[in-house]
Amino acid sequence: MTQQTIRKVVIAGGGTAGWMAAAALARQLGPLLDITLVESEDIGTVGVGESTIPTARTFNALLGIDEAEFMRATQATFKLGISFEHWGEIGDRYIHSFGQVGKSTWMGGFHHFWLQARDQGFGGDLGDYCLELKAAEQNRFFTGQDGPLNYAYHLDAGLYGRFLRGMAERDGARRVEGKIASVRQNAESGFIEALVMESGEVVEGDLFVDCTGFRGLLIEQTLKAGFEDWGHWLPTDSALAVQTRSTEPAVPYTRAIAHRAGWRWKIPLQHRVGNGLVYCSAFMGDDEAREMLLGQIEGETLIEPRLIRYRTGRRRKTWDKNVVALGLASGFVEPLESTSIHLIMIGITRLMQLFPFGGISPAAVDRYNRQADDELAKIRDFIILHYKATERSDSPFWDRVREMEIPDTLAQRIELFRESAQVYQAPGELFQVDSWLQVLLGQRVAPKTYHQMGRLMPPQQLRQALDDLKRNIAGAVARLPQHQAFLDSYCALSKSA
Repeated sequence: MTQQTIRKVVIAGGGTAGWMAAAALARQLGPLLDITLVESEDIGTVGVGESTIPTARTFNALLGIDEAEFMRATQATFKLGISFEHWGEIGDRYIHSFGQVGKSTWMGGFHHFWLQARDQGFGGDLGDYCLELKAAEQNRFFTGQDGPLNYAYHLDAGLYGRFLRGMAERDGARRVEGKIASVRQNAESGFIEALVMESGEVVEGDLFVDCTGFRGLLIEQTLKAGFEDWGHWLPTDSALAVQTRSTEPAVPYTRAIAHRAGWRWKIPLQHRVGNGLVYCSAFMGDDEAREMLLGQIEGETLIEPRLIRYRTGRRRKTWDKNVVALGLASGFVEPLESTSIHLIMIGITRLMQLFPFGGISPAAVDRYNRQADDELAKIRDFIILHYKATERSDSPFWDRVREMEIPDTLAQRIELFRESAQVYQAPGELFQVDSWLQVLLGQRVAPKTYHQMGRLMPPQQLRQALDDLKRNIAGAVARLPQHQAFLDSYCALSKSA
């Protein structure tokens, strides 16, 4: 352990990751720390992360953020899940919602009852038993003290960073403008001691947070932490992003629309729509991708399409010496399930829990890294599932991912579900049973058998129970206002905004 008091925290890079870190550290640990964020207005951020998962609400609550104020500032809309289109096969559509599917028992999940009913000729669609999914299908939403829905947000990542910057600076964080010219390291320990700016200013620190994006200025370029490439499992490596003017009421879900070499996103905000095309450059050229994107989007384009290159994978050490990497500097799993902002949030939360006030402890660093590695590997498997479990054979890209070898951890899950409809959430895993269930079935993974507990009920009793549940959910959804109408009453921008 280094015998040093850790007080000066220096965050290298702004953007969403940097200002999330600054705001959280200042709000939760501000009296104990001296927080400085270094960024340059001349260095752009990726800034296309506009879709979140429900953990974003927990993080905002941790910071004491008023939801309506946050939504106005970030021009956000609500999100109940993701609509996956053309994934299992061309023409398919399913929604991975944030909701609970039916009512499970200690012995097994609700879907075993549903599979029993389906074999007996009744039961309808599995989605009929999920409130969030049915609300998403009908574009309905409500939140409040008695709000029944589990939800997340679509937001403008640039505006979110600006909103958090205001919070962080009010709570005492200091911002230094400029580019980093060099990094000063201790000759013996290799620990970073200071950032030297192009202006000549020296920003000294005890702990450094690397939010410099894909380049990883501190964690990789300086400390050489190493990178584990996952491109053989997740081969997309390029994205084009463009914003368009809204042409229709905002829906409460993200759209992920598969195409012959990847997929396209559509994310509705209050003031515009975020669009993008994710693709594998080995199967689609940039010009073709641009033509496809511009040919499929709706509404007037507000910016020129922006090309983003990336590699999927992770740093071999997310925390190395006295540097903690967050966001793109720590690794990247493509944004198919909107996990990027969550990974920043959980990284900051773990750092606060393990904060090394008395000096850098190898045991704490190891704990942080093992937790980060484990969670990201489980998210990786969930993303790979969308590609591996497909019946598409219309292009070389889909042939490639359908036939590829996958991690044993995922192969065992798929086989377990295919053989017996068993699905589980591993300890420390982000995605719950209902998420795995919706994607497995949505991607055409059909179980051969299932738990027979449904046979303990007479068919008429099972039918009645399912009918009652379906009717209750349909009634609850019918009472919800339309999503756009609720937005307009809850957090709409003023006409002068």
